[in-house]
Amino acid sequence: MAAARQVLCLWALLGVPRVRCEPIRYSVAEEGESGSVVADVAEDAGLAPAQLSARRARIASPAGRQHFRLERGSGRLVVAERLDREEMCGRSRTCTLAFELLLADPLQFFPIEVSVEDINDHSPVFPDERLVFKILETSDPGSRFPVEGAQDFDVGSNDIQAYSIIPENKFFSVSYQKKNEGDIQVQLVLQQPLDREEQSELDFTLVATDGGSPPRSGTTQIHIIVMDVNDNAPIFTHDIYTGHIVESAPEGSLVLRVMATDADVGTNGDISYQFSQVVSQSQSAFTINTTNGEIRVKTPLDFETTHKYELGVRATDGGGLSALCKVLVEVMDVNDNAPEIVVSSFSSPIPENVEPGTVVALLAVRDQDSGVNGEITCALEEQLSFALRPAFKNYYELVTVSRLDREERAQHMVVVTAADAGSPPLTSTHTFSVDISDVNDNAPVFNQTSYTMYVHENNAPALLVGAVKATDADAGPNAKVSYSVVPARGPEEEPCSCVSVNSESGGVFVLRPLDYEQLRQLEVVVSAADAGSPPLSSSVSVRLLVVDENDNAPLVLHPSAQDSSPPSSELVPAGGRGRRLGGEVRLRRPPTERDAAKQKLVVLVRDNGRPPLSATAALSVLLVPGSWDAQLPQQSPAAGEDDGSLTTSLIIALVFVSLLFLLSAAAFVACKVCKRKELSSGPVLYGASSVQSYVADGAAAGTLPHAYCYEVSLTTGSGNSEFKFLKPVLPSLPAQHCSTGVGGAHAEEFPPVPVTMGDADFESPGMQSVAQLNGF
Repeated sequence: MAAARQVLCLWALLGVPRVRCEPIRYSVAEEGESGSVVADVAEDAGLAPAQLSARRARIASPAGRQHFRLERGSGRLVVAERLDREEMCGRSRTCTLAFELLLADPLQFFPIEVSVEDINDHSPVFPDERLVFKILETSDPGSRFPVEGAQDFDVGSNDIQAYSIIPENKFFSVSYQKKNEGDIQVQLVLQQPLDREEQSELDFTLVATDGGSPPRSGTTQIHIIVMDVNDNAPIFTHDIYTGHIVESAPEGSLVLRVMATDADVGTNGDISYQFSQVVSQSQSAFTINTTNGEIRVKTPLDFETTHKYELGVRATDGGGLSALCKVLVEVMDVNDNAPEIVVSSFSSPIPENVEPGTVVALLAVRDQDSGVNGEITCALEEQLSFALRPAFKNYYELVTVSRLDREERAQHMVVVTAADAGSPPLTSTHTFSVDISDVNDNAPVFNQTSYTMYVHENNAPALLVGAVKATDADAGPNAKVSYSVVPARGPEEEPCSCVSVNSESGGVFVLRPLDYEQLRQLEVVVSAADAGSPPLSSSVSVRLLVVDENDNAPLVLHPSAQDSSPPSSELVPAGGRGRRLGGEVRLRRPPTERDAAKQKLVVLVRDNGRPPLSATAALSVLLVPGSWDAQLPQQSPAAGEDDGSLTTSLIIALVFVSLLFLLSAAAFVACKVCKRKELSSGPVLYGASSVQSYVADGAAAGTLPHAYCYEVSLTTGSGNSEFKFLKPVLPSLPAQHCSTGVGGAHAEEFPPVPVTMGDADFESPGMQSVAQLNGF
């Protein structure tokens, strides 16, 4: 206890407010019933009863056995079980039970000492119910005959105080006096000579009385046999024998040897040894040789159970005379008990963002051995994130020493090793499995820095064009990622309405058909947010490229199908996207009188798309005599001679062009078949031949394509007339009533816009013009 007080005072000197320097002391009488109130410990510790529950107060006993318990509601310390002072402390003059009042949050200790006061609950008990003494009739008055005194487990004033004889007689009296270690030496004193012939036997009662209130007593019957001649009793060489034996000594090991001598000879001098009957029955662990007085180990010894034995040995000669001695056997400790680790509290899991120094567990270590065998050191095995911190006496705190990261390590196996200082040392371990709970400290991360996706124009509504993917290193709800489209320039801007993303899978969908001629590409921002509190998010740019399809047939802008006669000046619509091409209609030969004055021509215009789309224009040509002479090249007299060679050249060229056409047609068919296989699962392409069905499908889906209206105009002039083809890109307006005729389409709602001639403003290649002249 002195060492414990020094530790407490050291804590107090260091300024640690959670340790009280001096213990709180109480006293309680033994044999108190369970539930008996000892004291109001909350008041004595300066605490309110409500603090006991809030701070998880409890009683911590280093011995492990709880003799008292704490009533948190009232703050009283009560007896937890019946207290038997003799069982706990034996015949020790003082019996103090030390423990601590432990408050866990925050950690605070209050050392408490309870002194168990003795009550007179045991009567004196003699070793034997009946003692027989053989006394020579020649014994002188004043001769003393030792009697093994009674034992009383009580101490102090409740111990044996006096001996008496009942009934009193004239031959014997009792003498008693206290010796060392509190023992009382009891002797029968012969008051007058005995006469065997007058009285050979004598009986009376020896009474032992303690000092309790009321006093208790014990008795033994004394039987005196008067004998002749044996006038020397045995004498031990020592009154008290002391022996030492290690607790690990095997059965049969010699402890010590007692020896007594007798001055008589013959049978009166023959001595035999035996244990005297004692209440404690401590001699059951030993045996004594009746002839030579050797005391040996009978059963295994345990220092932690009993470390000191007190034996009584009687030496008796053949004439019946005897002597008593006391044997003290001290059991020496060996290191046969490994340290024990007792966990008082343990918190798991703990959040990964706890501060260094957070208490994870509170544990105590103890060793039943004594001396150096009971000195314990405690340490951790190869642990960088945790440490042991001494708390109070044999208590330790397991605390964090660095930041924890669940994503790096979700569980820590912390092994605590306790070792004593014995030789060899004994160790024990306890493993703490500390789980780390997740904290939302990681935002989702996309697997790409940006995404590029492609979609063909005139796509079906709600078309899946790709997916984004983000992962979160956290766990549970903190790792559940949801996707959304967010404004690209700030929260005040609305996100793109034609693109959406699946919140769970990250699939990117185009919600309505797109038109390459209106929108070549668009860029949206997709955000990935976890389900933490607060949530963390990250975003990525998704670039959507619109792929052109051949969905616009060529448009003959000039001449218009509504024109009945060529005006002196024509205007063609300007603006819009698409390539504009001009074509000339020329005379292949001079007209003759056999040619009709009015010629009908059909001009076919076709693009290079797959499949190709085309448009036609009907022309009416009036042959006026004399109007072409100045514009036709003058034929030399030898021009007729070259007609034959020219015809041959034309035939060769026609054959070559036909072969080239056949090869091109075969290649086109092969490419078409491959293209259909590639686009078997893709969006449907709409050509000029399926405009009505496409419009109907678009109307059913809720989205109609933009209306396309065309104008055809023809410039004035004779042989230098040009055709201009223009596909204007109209704003997103409802479909208008448009009419289609041979040679192109014209718009009723939109007037033609004048444009300049030439190819400088043309944007898309692939347009062709074919002029067919009937009769030339």
